[in-house]
Amino acid sequence: MLVNNTVGAQGIGVEFQPRTATGEIHTEYAAALSAAWRDWQRRPEVRWQYSYPRCQRLLARTLYRDGEAFAQRLRGRVPGLDHGTQVPYSLELLEPDMVPMDLVDEARGIRQGIQRNAWGRPTGYWVHKDHPGEATRLQPNLKVILAEDMLHLAHLSRIGQLRGVTRFASVIGRIEDIKDYEESERIAAKVAAMLTGYVKRQAPDGGGYEGPLKDDNGNDLPRQVSLSPGTIIDTLAVGEEIGLIDSKRPNPNLITFRNGQLRAFAAGISASYSSVSRNYDGTYSSQRQELVEQWVHYACLTDDFVTMAVQPTVEDFIKTAEAYQVVPRPKDVLAGTEDDVLYVAPSMPWIDMAKEATAWLTLSQAGFISEVEVIRKAGRNPDTVLEQVAEWRRKVKEKDLRFSSDVTNQNASGLPSPPKQSAAPTQSNNDDQEDNADE
Repeated sequence: MLVNNTVGAQGIGVEFQPRTATGEIHTEYAAALSAAWRDWQRRPEVRWQYSYPRCQRLLARTLYRDGEAFAQRLRGRVPGLDHGTQVPYSLELLEPDMVPMDLVDEARGIRQGIQRNAWGRPTGYWVHKDHPGEATRLQPNLKVILAEDMLHLAHLSRIGQLRGVTRFASVIGRIEDIKDYEESERIAAKVAAMLTGYVKRQAPDGGGYEGPLKDDNGNDLPRQVSLSPGTIIDTLAVGEEIGLIDSKRPNPNLITFRNGQLRAFAAGISASYSSVSRNYDGTYSSQRQELVEQWVHYACLTDDFVTMAVQPTVEDFIKTAEAYQVVPRPKDVLAGTEDDVLYVAPSMPWIDMAKEATAWLTLSQAGFISEVEVIRKAGRNPDTVLEQVAEWRRKVKEKDLRFSSDVTNQNASGLPSPPKQSAAPTQSNNDDQEDNADE
């Protein structure tokens, strides 16, 4: 749920916006970068297993679950590596286990697998060449990767902290308790579902127990009782009675208790309680308030992810594309703006589409917000929407169709205008035309 709301199904969108000397977007250069970017997104990592949106989701999942994630940046020609894309640039995704936490060498400035300079800035990362869980040698086989060639995504909450901590650190105990409690309730419910009876024996009139009933041959009668509607049990011995075990399950307070614990759990990981518990009860106003307040947390997580993962990757991509002349930078591009990029994050979903659409329409008509921002808030690319609309209008015109979605087909009241009909010439008009022709 955290991954879906911070990265999304399509990943963080990238819109290239290089500028000319006059401050306008250089459309040709932006289009060339976009085309190369679409090609690179197919095979962004060395294994050729994941697209770039999926790489983003894997990195985000690892970041939230383990507290950190790593990725090596491989630019240009690397021995034995086929980038598989026009721009020779790839990422090697690494789990946190690949950087040994217990590697400490104060003489070389290494702590928790990270080598730093005198100011505490990371200069290198010591990485296992083989996964430590699969290594068979006694001594670890390590290599150092320069800090400029490594992406380190980490959830850091203290100044000077080196390694990240999982977002679930403060709620692991609580969620384990919820799991144990649910398992206990399920077992109790299973026991309650098994109709279990017991035979209570007591001595009649203060006398001793006479033993089980016997048949004519002196054998004990079976102690199994078949239950069916209207069953009469008359095979009990003297001093016996039948009782049923009732565990009072399922517990009617289970849902209330569980939801209360999940509410505290969701607050601990900066998540939405409704999404975690799948409990969407409430009015539009309450759901809207929860979503608005919660979306600030998602926006902060998204900003951290873009800063640590997406932005460095895009900047590497642009520099590599220019260095290897895949997308050379035009001379009329203003220096320093070639890496101007708009990062489009997942937008806040709409609860009531009619109310949301009306609000955005009112704001855009009043000039308080642009149509482009409204399209981005809906999670779409404005240029793509514009091209789709233009192509659709062209096809509609070719087939001589009219739809009210086209504002040119609406009158002042906003209703569809009737199609224009050419009026047939009247007799008087014909006479006038003839008179004019004679003159």
